[in-house]
Amino acid sequence: MEQPKTIFISAGDISGDIHAAHLVQAMKELDPSVRVIAIGGPRLKECADEFIIDLASQGLLGFIEPLKKLPLFFKLIKQVRSVLQTQKPAAFIAVDFYGLNHQFLKVAKEEQIPAYYYVTPQVWASRQYRAQRLAALTKKMYVIYPFEPAFHKERGGNAVFLGNPLLDKMPAPLPKNFDIQNPTTYAWKLGLLPGSRRGEITRLTPVFYQTFKEICKTYPNTQAYIFLLPDANEQDFIELIGEQPPANFHFVKETDYKIRSQMDFLLACSGTATLENALLGVPMLVAYKLFAPTYLIARMVIKVKYISLVNLLVDKPLVKELIQQDATVQNCNAVVQDMFAHPQKLADMHRELLALRSSLGEPGVAKRAAADILGDLK
Repeated sequence: MEQPKTIFISAGDISGDIHAAHLVQAMKELDPSVRVIAIGGPRLKECADEFIIDLASQGLLGFIEPLKKLPLFFKLIKQVRSVLQTQKPAAFIAVDFYGLNHQFLKVAKEEQIPAYYYVTPQVWASRQYRAQRLAALTKKMYVIYPFEPAFHKERGGNAVFLGNPLLDKMPAPLPKNFDIQNPTTYAWKLGLLPGSRRGEITRLTPVFYQTFKEICKTYPNTQAYIFLLPDANEQDFIELIGEQPPANFHFVKETDYKIRSQMDFLLACSGTATLENALLGVPMLVAYKLFAPTYLIARMVIKVKYISLVNLLVDKPLVKELIQQDATVQNCNAVVQDMFAHPQKLADMHRELLALRSSLGEPGVAKRAAADILGDLK
């Protein structure tokens, strides 16, 4: 009788936690005997058989901030080595989050545990030398953009594109009608997505809120919706904006995208949310404000023309990017004012975003990856 397989999976941020949980669920559907050990966040904790630590909620973004967590990292590396030595899992799966996962992959290599990378980090955007490291440490990488297999092959990696896993959780886009006769009196729906990490939220929430207030001066029927993580505290956001918000400002906690998909325009922090918006076909601008030393380092190492995934994928400035000192109320307001005054621009962006969605594959990505990994392990 075949012994049940144990698989160790590691995710280090919130989006990675979601993708990892979908992969684990798909594995257990295909083989209910699979036992999973996990480092991740709340989603992985729900579906893992053994959960080590909630790393995803630590907000480990950038170059400077993670240095504060070095003692925790050293402890975790030692703990992962102990688990691999004592439980001998059939595979180690890293999900996004290069920094600590790269160290775990080294340990897996030393312990002769086959390793896979699901949602491979975007090493093509910065520090491309990391691609050779991943090639040496992994049996296979599951990349999320169609151009990535060729990039990794040139650097010795075994990478496959099975589709973008966001498609597994995103609903079909809603039809949108931007044939608006009187923009000034129209009840615009303006969404605010200030990010998922503490630093992002602190820096962008006041900017986005004040932008909303400026928009209301021209478009008084505007309704604003700020999208929070399910476990977020609304009071924290009220403190950030410095006042009790008006009745046309709404806090939203959702996991099904029903309200977000209804937005006419979104102010979004750069990151996974921008691609989610694109898959929903919702026009947007992208803002990014980093901790100053982190930004200076990022400028030196990032090798791409754009910060937003949307612009990178279409290889042109489809959505406006406002970075660091440019991410101001004045600049955000100017973009939104222009879009609301010219609804055809919204219609054009909506159309191009839907075209982008069609290039990223079909739903069922986690199930295809799970089947591929389990097939490898037979």
